[in-house]
Amino acid sequence: MEEVPHDCPGTGSAQAGRGAACQGCPNQRLCASGAGATPDPAIEEIKEKMKTVKHKILVLSGKGGVGKSTFSAHLAHALAEDENTQVALLDIDICGPSIPKIMGLEGEQVHQSGSGWSPVFLEDNLGVMSVGFLLSSPDDAVIWRGPKKNGMIKQFLRDVDWGEVDYLIVDTPPGTSDEHLSAVQYLAAAHIDGAVIITTPQEVSLQDVRKEISFCHKVKLPIIGVVENMSGFICPKCKKESQIFPPTTGGAEVMCQNLKIPLLGKVPLDPRIGKSCDEGRSFLIDAPDSPATLAYRSIIQRIQEFCNLHQPKEENLISS
Repeated sequence: MEEVPHDCPGTGSAQAGRGAACQGCPNQRLCASGAGATPDPAIEEIKEKMKTVKHKILVLSGKGGVGKSTFSAHLAHALAEDENTQVALLDIDICGPSIPKIMGLEGEQVHQSGSGWSPVFLEDNLGVMSVGFLLSSPDDAVIWRGPKKNGMIKQFLRDVDWGEVDYLIVDTPPGTSDEHLSAVQYLAAAHIDGAVIITTPQEVSLQDVRKEISFCHKVKLPIIGVVENMSGFICPKCKKESQIFPPTTGGAEVMCQNLKIPLLGKVPLDPRIGKSCDEGRSFLIDAPDSPATLAYRSIIQRIQEFCNLHQPKEENLISS
C-alpha cells in the first residue's frame, strides 16, 4: 500500500490535495480533483521500471555538510570496483547537486534515446544521473517549488534507462521534505532495501538525525544503519587521534544504542577526502591505506550484507 505524508488530511477531507501537508505529494492533484485514493499512475510505471534494479538504497542526513554526497559517491565507487556489479547513482538533491563534481563528471550532458534518458557513465558498470547535468552552468540556481521537484524525481525514476542494475544509490538532500517523500512514495511499491543515515559526532547534527530516523519510522522506510562521518582525526605521522567535533552527548554510538538502530561505523577525518572529491576522484583508490578508507570499506561490506539478507522472497530481479 502506498505511503502517505505525515499529517495527511485524508482523501475524504475537504482539505484533500489542498493542505500544507499535501505539497509535493505524488497524489496531490488526484486528491484535489476528488478522484479519491486513486494512486498516481507513475507509481506503477516506476514499479515496472524498477524490476531490473535489484537493490535500492537511500542515503539520508538530517543536517547539510555532514558528508552525505561524499559517502554516496564512495559507496558507488566501492560497489563498482567489482566489474560484474552494475551500479547506478541518482542525485535527487535538486537545489544542491554536487554528485557531478564529486564524480568528475561536470560538464557532461544527458542524452535522450528511444528507451528514455541515458545516464552519464563514469565506468561501463557505473551510471550517474543528476539535475546538475541539465544545467547550462554549475553555478545556475535551481529555484523550484515542491511540485516541480516532485516531477523531476518522477522523471528520473520513470524515464531514465538504467538497464539491469544491482545497486541503485539515491543521494538525497538534507532534511525530511518534498524530495524524500517523493522518493519513498514512488519507490514504495518497488521495494526499497533501506536508508543509510549520515551524521557527524556533535549534538547539533544528531538532533536533526533523530528527526530523520523519526521520518523513516513514519513512512516505514527500513534503516540499514547510521554512519558517523568526521569521527576524529588520526595524525598521519604520530597516529594520535584528536576529536575535531567532540561527541558531547556520546555521538552516533550512544544515539544508536538509545534508538536501537545499527551503527555501521565511524569514518575519521582525512583532508585527502575533500581533495579527491574536488578533483572528481575516488578517495578509496587515492588513499588505500588511510584509516578512513578502511572504515569506508568495512561499512560498505555491512551494507552489502544487509541488502543480501533482506532481499524480498518474491521479486522480479536480474536473471542470474
